[in-house]
Amino acid sequence: MIIADQVLHGRAAVLDAAAHHPYVRHMLGREVEPRGYRRDGAVVWLLPEGRRPAAAALGAARPALDLCADLVAEGLLGPDQWLNLPGLDPADLAGRLHVAQRDEWYFLWTTVAPPPQPGEERVVRLTEADHPALTALIDEAFPSTTSRPGDAGVVDWYGIRDGDRLVACGADRSRGDIGFLAGLTVAPSQRGRGLGAALTAAMTRAMLARYDHAALGVYPVNVGAIRLYRRLGFTHTATRNSVRLA
Repeated sequence: MIIADQVLHGRAAVLDAAAHHPYVRHMLGREVEPRGYRRDGAVVWLLPEGRRPAAAALGAARPALDLCADLVAEGLLGPDQWLNLPGLDPADLAGRLHVAQRDEWYFLWTTVAPPPQPGEERVVRLTEADHPALTALIDEAFPSTTSRPGDAGVVDWYGIRDGDRLVACGADRSRGDIGFLAGLTVAPSQRGRGLGAALTAAMTRAMLARYDHAALGVYPVNVGAIRLYRRLGFTHTATRNSVRLA
């Protein structure tokens, strides 16, 4: 049951409750005025209707799950909606939330510009004219990504060309107060040549020219990518669980 003294009204209140954690700063755009809740070391907030996720949480996992279960019981969260939760033991979901899907991932961030990488000078900002080439590269190299040309959440695209061919790309999905890199992709035939490092370093440098933090998301199984990101300065980690309600 939600009680009145747990309710947080607006972006500033949620950010203060979460100690201005970079993940929360990323999730809450400046235009968003969410309703939030605080309980026993956990902060949960609801995002505007139509957004994915519908809610997110930071802090202690069990109180966060209990809060989300209360929001489900009160009809504020429902079937097929996604929640972004803290690191948790899957067994803790039992009896609290009925989940159809759970994906664990890491939110990594840095405040320090990466060391220069060979090939950074090849990274360029792309334009709408590059959308067909972007689509072809993504379909070949990273078809599961949610970052695609025309996506309203993408602020900008960056890429590397080999002659007339686009061989690497990445999306700037910055929002709130945090620069965010997404959809980092290298053509299969070009992997192992340092293009991923060059692209990530150049994009991180561009983000840190505008924001005090740069961040990205990665799955734990992507060990090679995690090793690269650590080398480039992404040494801070928050474990996240994206769950879809059954």
